[in-house]
Amino acid sequence: MFKFTQRLASCHLRNTAAFSTEQMGRLHLYYIPFSPPCRAVIMAAKLLEVHINLKYTNLFKDEHKTPEFLKMNSQHTVPVLDDDGFVLYESRAIMRYLANKYGKDDSLYPKDPQKRALVDQALDFDMNTFYQPFIDYWYYCMLGPAPHDEERFQKVPKSFPIFDDMLKKSDFVTGQNISLADISLLAGVSSVNAVGFDITNHPNIVRWFASCKQAVPDYQELNEKGVQDFKKLWDRFKEKQKTKVKTNS
Repeated sequence: MFKFTQRLASCHLRNTAAFSTEQMGRLHLYYIPFSPPCRAVIMAAKLLEVHINLKYTNLFKDEHKTPEFLKMNSQHTVPVLDDDGFVLYESRAIMRYLANKYGKDDSLYPKDPQKRALVDQALDFDMNTFYQPFIDYWYYCMLGPAPHDEERFQKVPKSFPIFDDMLKKSDFVTGQNISLADISLLAGVSSVNAVGFDITNHPNIVRWFASCKQAVPDYQELNEKGVQDFKKLWDRFKEKQKTKVKTNS
């Protein structure tokens, strides 16, 4: 598994070399390609035209549990941003920070209190309603005693009709322009869709998904390659779990 993950990472890093060249700039992002939150930060930085140095962190070799890493983030999670000594974790907080400090305008994260509140609301919806049930199912499949749990599985698509309704009046989540909320949701939706949760019965999500792909520069390089890494990892773990269950039965 370590070798497989390293191959995924090396391929991804080669494809993003122009974006992540080391020794340039002071912003460093500790990340792993298959992580949706990591990819959300990378896409946000691209839209903000902010250069970040990508520092691959191999979770399968416990590089997120070293003393050096734990000094930055005691939760030992990625992504982690180091801005010339200022350290920040949690992807949505990092995205807000980058927009506030480095954004050339406020299009991704409006300064108007009401418009910003709508973006924050959608970011909270993403974290708590859309993404969390999927992560609960993901971790069960990856680390649990069986490759599938029906109760957890059924919770994942319950947010799809809500999200579809959020999109019925506008091209993007909070209006006619892409925002940080769209980018965060895009990383999650692309991953959920890739591993078999069907969004085709929700036409507003399908339309929005296509619009986001067009709105993010270098979408294939910055997100889709990581999505495919995510799917390969998912498939390998589920196959391994099926084998384990058959062996134990």
